[in-house]
Amino acid sequence: MRGPHDVGGLEEGPIDTSVHTPTLWEKQIDALHNLIADDKRKIVPRGQNRRYVEALGEDVYNTLNYYERWTATMSQQLLEKGVLTRDEIDAKVREIRDRLEATGELELRAGEADKI
Repeated sequence: MRGPHDVGGLEEGPIDTSVHTPTLWEKQIDALHNLIADDKRKIVPRGQNRRYVEALGEDVYNTLNYYERWTATMSQQLLEKGVLTRDEIDAKVREIRDRLEATGELELRAGEADKI
């Protein structure tokens, strides 16, 4: 059975080969991912993120972009390892959201509000 990530051989049209310049939050997610997979910390073994991304399910997988998938799976991994609680994550999301709304920095593209 094919997972949502397995698109080999399917007709999907042309591939976007334009260069993507990572945003600040994408760089932060990449840094956090490297931090928790660091050989000294080993909170989450390297390569485990892929298994979590593949397990997101087709609806979620196809709704989120690359770094949003990383964020979702990293959250799940840290919850399972007991590093963070759902309440801690939710509180931090509210704090950041409130700060961004207050400064006018929270700008959602079409469809992004549905992800929250």
